[in-house]
Amino acid sequence: MTDWFEDESFWETLERFFFSHFRSDDQAEEELERIARLIPLTAGATVLDLGCGPGRHLVPLVRRSMAVTGVDRTERYLARARERLAAEGLGAELIREDMRRFVRPTSFDVALNLFSTFGYFAEREDDDRVLRNVFASLRPGGVIVMEMLGKEQIARDYQERIWYPSANGDEVLLEEHAVIDGFRGIENTWTVIRDGERRTFSVTVRTYSGVELEDALHRAGFSQVRLYGSLDGTPYDHEAERLVAIAEKERNR
Repeated sequence: MTDWFEDESFWETLERFFFSHFRSDDQAEEELERIARLIPLTAGATVLDLGCGPGRHLVPLVRRSMAVTGVDRTERYLARARERLAAEGLGAELIREDMRRFVRPTSFDVALNLFSTFGYFAEREDDDRVLRNVFASLRPGGVIVMEMLGKEQIARDYQERIWYPSANGDEVLLEEHAVIDGFRGIENTWTVIRDGERRTFSVTVRTYSGVELEDALHRAGFSQVRLYGSLDGTPYDHEAERLVAIAEKERNR
């Protein structure tokens, strides 16, 4: 049986919602500015963009003179990233691979895992494997920045059904949500209506609370973990917008 995230038609159908309605290129630039106030993100750094998609963060990172490796399993998105790089005469390494398998020992100063690109797998051990891979791929003193919708925000703002019109009004996305297994995850039914036709996809994502994500990062080997409620470094409390975790690999490891 094929997992939902292996369905290329899902990523194609939802592409415009993901990268225009929910997150734009302009927002990506702004997000990097905020991240740079939380961690060293300087020219010459080697950066792993894990789940890079069409290169929203990857391209501006390369513009800032960083050596960037983008990893994603969706060829359509990697092709978009190549087009963006080529249009600006920029270069980066792009790899089509499952994040459970990608590992490059002691190669990166920074790893980014943004826009809820985590928790896709049915088994928690697979999530743990991803974090162990990142830990192994970072140099001593390297850091990972993770940004996602936390379990606390989902519970606080929960809605069973949300309608999203597209930016140009030619399609509509209906999101339907159901909590599963005592909040182990969220089962989403996403229906895109375009030209009178419907495409429906079932998406199940493992949800993490702040303490659960912190524990997972410690299990992977990270010594220091900081939690924030946004990329602005606000507290992770009842007013948190997102779950942001920054974890560091000890310099002597």
